[in-house]
Amino acid sequence: MGDVVSDLAPEWRAWLAENLVLGVEPETLERTLLQAGIAPEHARSGVASVLQHPAVEQGRRRAEGHGRLRALLDARGALHRQSGWHQRLERRRGVSPRELMERYYLAHRPVILEDFMDGWPVLERWRPEALAQRFGDVEVEVMADRESRADHDLEPDACRTVMRFGEFIRRLLEGGPSNDLYLTARNFALERQELRALLEDVRYPPGVLRQTDLVGAVKLWVGPEGTRTALHHDLGTVLFGQLHGRKRFRLIPSFQTHHLYSHRSVWSQVDADAPDLERFPAYREADVLEAVVGPGEMLLIPAGWWHQVLSLDVSVSVTFQEFDVPGGNTWWRLR
Repeated sequence: MGDVVSDLAPEWRAWLAENLVLGVEPETLERTLLQAGIAPEHARSGVASVLQHPAVEQGRRRAEGHGRLRALLDARGALHRQSGWHQRLERRRGVSPRELMERYYLAHRPVILEDFMDGWPVLERWRPEALAQRFGDVEVEVMADRESRADHDLEPDACRTVMRFGEFIRRLLEGGPSNDLYLTARNFALERQELRALLEDVRYPPGVLRQTDLVGAVKLWVGPEGTRTALHHDLGTVLFGQLHGRKRFRLIPSFQTHHLYSHRSVWSQVDADAPDLERFPAYREADVLEAVVGPGEMLLIPAGWWHQVLSLDVSVSVTFQEFDVPGGNTWWRLR
């Protein structure tokens, strides 16, 4: 068995093991190996050998033990398709706080709210030029040189740098499309004493959002056109507000997590903009919703719903995670 396994590169063996444990049919994996140029005898024997590896056998037995849960999730997915929600993302105007919470937050369903932020000062006072004028001399932490690190979403500390807010905004406005420079929630800008005045521009509709001093309850995101966040999910429901520019979202239901090759906690290995279906065949079963969120619009992202985000313009966004409900936001507790 050892000689046969050595005919496949380690990354192919790891790929085979992962997909076999996920329940992908061996024949499907063998076809992918053949398409990659691997000799038929090596493809066939390689699949058989990895399939017989004790760790893979144990993993498949454990996966079979989770079969009822997976079947339940698949049934939920089938109902989702029958309802038609897999093909549309509602856009609403005039939604009351009660309807928002009952029809979407509690129902675990995303929605775009086109007018929920009407009249909020943030729509003007958080524009890039306004931020630079008000707080240009304030030093902020940002993520830089992201393009040089493929793992920048997973290992962000190496990308942290400090610059003046005005210089940061200038680079966004003049530098063109880039994924290299981004002020994210990890930079905790709104926790800086010099920027706390920004929170005076935020509104907290009763019955939807609760004003609080909890760290991370309100988060600021500022980046250039081309800023990209890989496919991931949050552990609690997020109300995402787009203040300037546009962002494109690809959304996938939480109950399809078993199709998304999740690794490293909340991150997927799949690029939802260009999924490699040979490498990630189970992703074929995912139902992907696409939506562009523009200035003044909000997107409710239920806890656990996967999303990949691309900035189509220089963008300023705000997110909320402290909801005005008994017990606060419901969190997905990872073990």
